[in-house]
Order: sequence, then structure tokens, then C-alpha cells
Amino acid sequence: MKIGIIGGTGGMGKGFALRWCQKHDVLVGSRDAQRASDAAVEYTTAAKEAYGNIGGTISGTDNLSVAKQSDVLVLAIPYENIDSVCPDLLANVKDSCTVVSPIVPMTKTETGFEFIPLKDNKPFAHQSVQKYMKNKSKLVSAFHVISEKKLVDPKFVLDYDIFVCGDDKESIDTVNSLILEIAGLRPIFLGSGALAYQAEIATPLLLNAMIKNKLKNPGIKIL
Repeated sequence: MKIGIIGGTGGMGKGFALRWCQKHDVLVGSRDAQRASDAAVEYTTAAKEAYGNIGGTISGTDNLSVAKQSDVLVLAIPYENIDSVCPDLLANVKDSCTVVSPIVPMTKTETGFEFIPLKDNKPFAHQSVQKYMKNKSKLVSAFHVISEKKLVDPKFVLDYDIFVCGDDKESIDTVNSLILEIAGLRPIFLGSGALAYQAEIATPLLLNAMIKNKLKNPGIKIL
């Protein structure tokens, strides 16, 4: 399976590439194709140092090329970039492509981290991305509450639950399988994409708890 990561040169993109390259071909995307290619070389070296041999590959190119080739496309981009990045890319994905949104609409204020849809009456990330989808049911929201610093260490075993929201069973099953491939993660289905705001709002909640209680890169686990 080809897994494309838009914003693949960032911390989340690196973490996903290192975790999934053991079984899949990972495509690192960036606005700058050379930057993506350089990152892919770096990630490949890190993956082989961690695992020895890998069953898949990591390559890098421009975002549009990644979008066209991917079977699964992860949007590791900021909320404020949705309207500038998604129209062109999502118009060019394969009809069968599952799109994953880990995007969180939040901002830091004097009060703490706040959820933009509540603060400024704006759409949540799933809504914003979905309007650009050719097949709106192929969008799945997941990976909002994962620690980037822990994700990028391929030897670190995570112990988190990952909330999943979506409308297409096949796409949900695909994302669930990718979650389970990362040691220590468990998918927790919340419901349709209309409920994705419940997964998104968990991130500012978690960050505020981390800062106020001096926790170190916490996650969420349902017991």
C-alpha cells in the first residue's frame, strides 16, 4: 500500500514514515520536492538503523505527485492551511483513496489552548477538509492525540487510544489497521464524520492538562 503524507517533512510526517515503512511504501510530500526527497533519505537511514531491514520504502516528492499516487493520504498540515492546500490536492486523488485528517483547529491564548470552532464559530477540521473531497465518505479523522515527540522515536512503544471518526467502513477499517500496526496504539471508533469535532477537541484539552499539571507528552487511554 502506498501511504502519502502531505506535510511529510514535519515531525508528525517523520513519525508516520518511520512507523509505517516496515510494511508499506511511504511517500513524503512537501511543497519543495527536493526537501521531501532529502527528508526521505534521512528517514530511510533512521528506519534502517532502528529496524535493520524494512519491508517498504520511503521516497519524497512534491505534494501533488504524492496525492495522485497514494492509496492512503494523510494531511499533516495546520488548520489554517486547509483552504490553500486541499482544493488542488484532493481533486487529484484516486477515487479509492482514503484521506486521513489528524488536523486540530486550535490556538494558544492567555487562557490556554482553545478550540477555534468554539472560540471563533468556525468549522471544525473534518468539515473544512470534507468540502474538497470528491467522495466525501472516504475522509477519516484520526491521530489527534498522539505525541509527536514519542511518535518519531521508532523504538518507543506507545500506549494510547486513537479516536477514529468516519462514514465509510472500508476506509475506517484501513485506518484502524494502520493504527494497530503502530505498537501500543488502539483505535476507538467514535462515530460518523459529523462527530469528528469530539476527537479534535481532545487535543487542546490534553495540552492544557499537560501544561497545568506538568505532565510529559501525555496521551489518552480509555480503561
